[in-house]
Amino acid sequence: MTGWMRSTLLMAGLLCLEMHGPAALAATKETGVTASNDTVVGEVPTSTTQHRLRIDGRDIRYTASAGTLTLHDAQGRADAAMFHVAYTADDIPEGAPRPVTFLFNGGPGSSSIWLHMGSIGPVRVHTRDAQATGPAPYRWEDNPHSLLDRSDLVFVDAIGTGYSTGLRRPGDGEGDPSSRYWGTDQDIDAFARFIQAYIAQHQRWNAPKFLFGESYGTVRAVGVARRLQDLGIESNGVVLMSSILNFGARLPGFDHEFVHTLPTFAAIAWHHGRVQGQGSDQAAFLQQVRDFARRDYAVALGYGNTLGSEETARIAAQLSTYTGIPAAFWKDSNLRISVQRFRKELLRDSRQAVGRYDGRFLGLEGEAAGDEPESDASSTAILGAFTAAFNDYLGNTLKYRHPAAYRVKAPLSRQWDWKHAVPGAQGPVLPVPLPVMTVDLAATLRANPQLKVLSANGWYDLSTPFSAAEYDLAHMDIDAALRDNIQLTYYPSGHMMYLEPGSLVQLKRDLARFYDQAIPAQ
Repeated sequence: MTGWMRSTLLMAGLLCLEMHGPAALAATKETGVTASNDTVVGEVPTSTTQHRLRIDGRDIRYTASAGTLTLHDAQGRADAAMFHVAYTADDIPEGAPRPVTFLFNGGPGSSSIWLHMGSIGPVRVHTRDAQATGPAPYRWEDNPHSLLDRSDLVFVDAIGTGYSTGLRRPGDGEGDPSSRYWGTDQDIDAFARFIQAYIAQHQRWNAPKFLFGESYGTVRAVGVARRLQDLGIESNGVVLMSSILNFGARLPGFDHEFVHTLPTFAAIAWHHGRVQGQGSDQAAFLQQVRDFARRDYAVALGYGNTLGSEETARIAAQLSTYTGIPAAFWKDSNLRISVQRFRKELLRDSRQAVGRYDGRFLGLEGEAAGDEPESDASSTAILGAFTAAFNDYLGNTLKYRHPAAYRVKAPLSRQWDWKHAVPGAQGPVLPVPLPVMTVDLAATLRANPQLKVLSANGWYDLSTPFSAAEYDLAHMDIDAALRDNIQLTYYPSGHMMYLEPGSLVQLKRDLARFYDQAIPAQ
């Protein structure tokens, strides 16, 4: 198997690496805990604490509740407990109902720790921008760019991550009870049931409702929006951060991935000063690369190995101009450089590899040779800080203390059922082997023409390139009048654009405008 095939399969299969009530569970063994109706073994009480946050000169008093909500199967048996932390503002003036936003990361197999502690929650862990943060001690601090001034926030962990777990029911076998939810549609069902139960328990039926997913969490957000709609629960808005909406397009044998990673290659090369004749207008440069990628480059790749030598040389020369990688390397790679090869090749002369989640990060390589980087500097740079800060915050500030380890990441994608039931425009639901969520999103928009969608993208994200998001959102079966419901925003950062301080400020500003547009005037 070639390097680019390994990279593509890895991206398709492992990408991205998301009611107050009975609380989180202490597992009796690795395969899960036992439940009998509503009685949960090893129950940890929900913790409720009071806090204050200052945003834009305004003091916001809020309540934080950390605990689990128990899901029930069709027979009324407790079969899963989903851990979440809810932040609800106190002293809300009378008037329109307060919005509520449900937030989650992706993986599949990631907890919500990244959005929770890095983006628009009331606290934020301090990390060094585009550099390794280093060892403890770490610090977290009040987040003046939190969205809590606009909406209550509920951060939810997928089953098998954090403290969320499946519950063993009478008659279940010896397998992990969480595994019944390890699949595209099973996971969507769990989150939809969680939101429905949370709304019912807290009487948030009339609240404006938003879904906020990052990475694989965008698959989840789109699917949940459609599922909730089937349950009679309309969403006001869906935020798609670092989207992947069509896994099928990334299978080996298709050129879609190469066309849509090229603009990100160019953005990263620009950032590191490797673009030939580099000017000062990055936006204009990237538009030029987009146009080339979707026209000349896409057409050339469409010819496969029948492309003539002169045209191959012309395309390779232009690719070299945009990326700083020699034309000979592009020709030797059949005009197709995988993400992994690009990460290794761009700065090979300095024995550095660029990050996958954020190409601004640089990792030191043990040797200049080789086809793939040793690790992902954009991941290793922050993992320790987020893990330690969140556990400290959860135990010592939110007062939620669980005897088990919090699962920041779990290898769920190795056992994931990737099949998805795609709604047919005029026919029955069609099962497909990999999620194609643009069909779901289009169906949801057609049924709910007031739904607003915000797609947030980082220029330097090699995991979910911005050009692919643009393409997917532009290829939905929706009326022209609905296209204005979809907004795209861009940030000089990566997959987790909120790690870059200026991008976080811009993100909050964009979200505030989006929420204003998505909530009907009273």
